[in-house]
Amino acid sequence: MIGQLLPDLLRGLVVTLELTVISYIGALVIGTVIAVFRVGPVPPLRWVGAVWVGTFRNLPALVLLVLWVFALPEVGVTFGLFTSACICFSLTFSATVCEMMRSGIASVAVGQAEAARAIGLRFTQVLRYVILPQAFRSMVQPLGNVLIAIVLTTSIAAAVGVTELTYQSQTLTIQYAQALLTFLVSAAFYVAVSLLAGLATGRLERLVRLS
Repeated sequence: MIGQLLPDLLRGLVVTLELTVISYIGALVIGTVIAVFRVGPVPPLRWVGAVWVGTFRNLPALVLLVLWVFALPEVGVTFGLFTSACICFSLTFSATVCEMMRSGIASVAVGQAEAARAIGLRFTQVLRYVILPQAFRSMVQPLGNVLIAIVLTTSIAAAVGVTELTYQSQTLTIQYAQALLTFLVSAAFYVAVSLLAGLATGRLERLVRLS
């Protein structure tokens, strides 16, 4: 029976991994930009950053995904289901990444930024060359936790028809009436991916500390 289940479950696992990687990169990029807004010297951008974080930290990913998939077509805007899931997960976790970034930036000694400005570096240069590299070092483990959270959150994409691991598990349950076995295998995949992500994060954190 497992032999019948595995091909479809592995296809679902591949989609889950694709969702995870794309959403994680999106969350990192957007979260970093919003964090720069929040610590920057321009008040309107700080306000935009605060509203962004306040919105996406308090909006459940499933609600955002359902609204994105079913409400946007009402105004003539459509995206593929996979693309919609990637965008929504990126937006949701960008708020978390932003707050981690802001905390990491705050952990960098003020004197370093002042010294960089004293030698003529602009604000963006201070962030790029002095503050952000040091901030990232202190955030390896928290950002690894975000990666694991995204892995697990991808399961809700099944609600709108994305053919990831949970969706495939539901389909196979209907087809073979083997819910327990199907979801046990799926659970094993989720645990394995999360553990591997945790191990990779731990190794990266040790390498960063030694560098």
